[in-house]
Amino acid sequence: MNLNFNTKLATGYSSNSQIARVLTEHWVKENSYCPSCGELSLNEFENNRPVADFYCNTCSEEYELKSKNGKFSTTINDGAYATMIERINSNQNPNFFFLTYSKQWSVENFLIIPKQFFTTEIIIKRNPLSDTAKRAGWIGCNIDISKIATAGKVFLIKNGRTIAPETVKETFHKTLFLRTKNRASKGWILDIMNCVDLIQKDTFTLDEMYQFEQKLKTKYPNNQFIKDKIRQQLQVLRDKDLIEFVSRGTYRKK
Repeated sequence: MNLNFNTKLATGYSSNSQIARVLTEHWVKENSYCPSCGELSLNEFENNRPVADFYCNTCSEEYELKSKNGKFSTTINDGAYATMIERINSNQNPNFFFLTYSKQWSVENFLIIPKQFFTTEIIIKRNPLSDTAKRAGWIGCNIDISKIATAGKVFLIKNGRTIAPETVKETFHKTLFLRTKNRASKGWILDIMNCVDLIQKDTFTLDEMYQFEQKLKTKYPNNQFIKDKIRQQLQVLRDKDLIEFVSRGTYRKK
């Protein structure tokens, strides 16, 4: 991948946001590929389409691009809160590309957050615009990616280093099974994935996972068998090759 933007395309634009949009969208079109099937080019949707920016002509995956000048952050600005919640609940949301770039117009990070990792819990409702604003009362949202499991942050470029496309595709496909789960089942799997991430070492034990029992109990007050549920979801993650079974009561992250 060429990590530099074609700044010649910014000629004639005065707005920084317009310049960023033109340069980042052109870069993705010319340099990215489909993380799902490996297709070497993506197609752009027509301008101002409310849902997505790009699509793959081979596998039909759709992608929305968000970009930011500066360091990688844990929140991403998005559009209308109500629209985003509606998209998530109807499963019509696209995958998200998130791109950060330097002042020298060079890509630093480029990752995909697969749509199966989007839940209403990661959407932060912003305050309504003031009465004096052009869109008075409009309510936007932010995406809190700190609440997304590590497996849901698939880097194509990380800290200026390009990740092998084969690795990207394999990582993307590992979690596609979540799309077949109902909301309750997916919620449990994602919660256990986040608990695993919170353990700051590669090898962990069942007893360490049990330390999240009260936290999970708070979220699922009607479930009287939290430990059983933890073991069950660890089995799912093991079967999907997201963690490795080491020995009785011991697992390793992959």
